[in-house]
Amino acid sequence: MLHQRKKKGKRIMSKEEKKEKDNSMDENKIDEERLRDDQIRDDGKTILDKGRQKHRIQLISIIGEVEGHDILSSSTKATKYEHLLPQLARVEDSIDIDGVLIILNTMGGDVEAGLAIAEMIASLSKPTVSLVLGGSHSIGVPIAVSTNYSFVVKTGTMVIHPVRLNGMIIGVSQTFDYFKQIQDRITGFVCEHSKIEEKRLLELMMETKMLTKDVGSVLVGEEIVREGIVDEVGGMNDAIGKLHELISNRAAEE
Repeated sequence: MLHQRKKKGKRIMSKEEKKEKDNSMDENKIDEERLRDDQIRDDGKTILDKGRQKHRIQLISIIGEVEGHDILSSSTKATKYEHLLPQLARVEDSIDIDGVLIILNTMGGDVEAGLAIAEMIASLSKPTVSLVLGGSHSIGVPIAVSTNYSFVVKTGTMVIHPVRLNGMIIGVSQTFDYFKQIQDRITGFVCEHSKIEEKRLLELMMETKMLTKDVGSVLVGEEIVREGIVDEVGGMNDAIGKLHELISNRAAEE
């Protein structure tokens, strides 16, 4: 039997019990770190909950090419939309998540998948912030602007171009009408969730002087902000700080 003492009606743990409790806490901490490492390795996500504000932030990365209905090669770095959409649904339904931070370094990819991700992020009730690192090209543009507030680093880039399709197409007017319909969906979403006017966005898409082998524009850092696509130039510290601010404001309103 462990020796027990009582003081003011409360049981005091023995040294053996305290040591056992400390060991158990250390094991739980190790298991928690292993789980975080596994989530980062497998899905590019983790929970940020060590800040002074004690907010729980879901970090989600959109890296490489946005994979849609067709499976990309094993050598291609890709973000799978069928993984991302359930994650976002779980975030929305969780009382343990206070906000979402989306970090992007993507070349774009499948239009339908990219728009689905952008619409899903835009429909979240939780505060959301995006940060463009490296680049957020093509269909990455709607994803970047889908959050409540957006940042881009000084060297971050965006390639804005009209809708394109690789492979054989049927050369009839209906095909090009369909292309225009897809493009209207993209431009409509971007303009609705940013400050850029549709006319200016189309001008950037149809620019012929900048890209030698393509039609479109390349914007860098402050240019992206001046055009009204992204809200502010900033880094990780700015993005996390803004998200904490949005979370605190929401809590105060509630």
